[in-house]
Amino acid sequence: MPSALKDIAVHTCANGLVIVTEEMSGVQSAAIQWLLPAGAVFEDIHNLGTSSVCAEMLMRGAGSLDSKAQADAFDHVGALRSVTNSIRYMQLSASMIGQRIGDTLPLLVDTVRSPMMSSDSFAPARELALQSIASLADDPQQRTVLAARARHLPSPFGRDTLGTIEGVESLTHDALKCWWDAHAKPDGSIIAVAGDFDQQQLIEQIESLTSGWSGRIDQPMPTGEPTRGYAHIADESSQAQIMIVHDAPCEGHEDSMLEKLVVSVLSGGMSGRLFTEVREKRGLCYTVSASVRADKDRGVVSNYVGTTPERAQESLDVLMAEILRIGEGNVTDEELTRAKTGLKSRLIFSGESTGARAGAIAADHLNLGRPRTLDEIIEKVSAVGLDELNSYLNRRAIGVPTIQTLGPDALTPPTGV
Repeated sequence: MPSALKDIAVHTCANGLVIVTEEMSGVQSAAIQWLLPAGAVFEDIHNLGTSSVCAEMLMRGAGSLDSKAQADAFDHVGALRSVTNSIRYMQLSASMIGQRIGDTLPLLVDTVRSPMMSSDSFAPARELALQSIASLADDPQQRTVLAARARHLPSPFGRDTLGTIEGVESLTHDALKCWWDAHAKPDGSIIAVAGDFDQQQLIEQIESLTSGWSGRIDQPMPTGEPTRGYAHIADESSQAQIMIVHDAPCEGHEDSMLEKLVVSVLSGGMSGRLFTEVREKRGLCYTVSASVRADKDRGVVSNYVGTTPERAQESLDVLMAEILRIGEGNVTDEELTRAKTGLKSRLIFSGESTGARAGAIAADHLNLGRPRTLDEIIEKVSAVGLDELNSYLNRRAIGVPTIQTLGPDALTPPTGV
């Protein structure tokens, strides 16, 4: 029997597949998120972009259904589906009326266990992957983000999930099929479901559909030390892109919620420090923001400014000054109240979405080893006091930052970077 936490249950199948479910009252929909250990970190160094091509191929037929028949079958049960490759996992998502979840699951399981992977689909899928890489030329902000990540994180966790042109072009149809067969394994995978359904009935159906499936995949270990420091990408553009990336607590660390509140003070909308100091007071940029992402092993804060080349140096200087200033532990009671209100509002809004909750309980199980209820998270936000937050800031360690710029001219990084 699954272990339960209010309306959340966790069940581990005999083959190692983990099923995390949350029954939600007052909704008629259901959402599934299936995470498989087949992300960019598992790609061969000579075929970077394999998971990107694979994500497209999984949408092009499974079992006895070709691409059109598969799409028609999902449409027939009213299920919206998607497949997305990420750094660590391949993510299969589906949403539907709760009453049709039993009809959707066999289609989703076939997508994983019996993808058609036809040779006719390979060339178009590979071409789409190449077009996605080429489109980065028109997205300077994303190019800056990717370059910063590649230099800040250890290999292979700083990879671009799109891959490289050389890697995609060298990928063969047979190599793609072998790669998926090697990584589509139950032990290391998570199926998270949230919404309107019967937990026990759903678990029994998944057990039946995945019987006879075996194998285990573990996440790779990081290798080498990241480059970090300052780097510039020369680009004759009328804009300048600036990223400052630094370390943060991992998701399971006791300081993780404190870091989320710090970032909310910095970038909590138009009242956040970055908007006020960089944009409103000085008019330095057209956009400025900070965000935090954390997983089981590490956390990262990304601070971004988009501006003109003429204001780029001052924008970088002011952005770094604000990052250092908040580290002095000078958050006010008003700022903390505003940050907590904003964070709780976002949590409550996401709690009304079955898709968001399926993603949240899957992430919790990966990063914490257990799912959390929405009430538990909100209570933790509410419990943070001003002295506790400022005390954290006085001992906060952001590590060696990574500064990445893109534009006509290189900038002068702060001393010591």
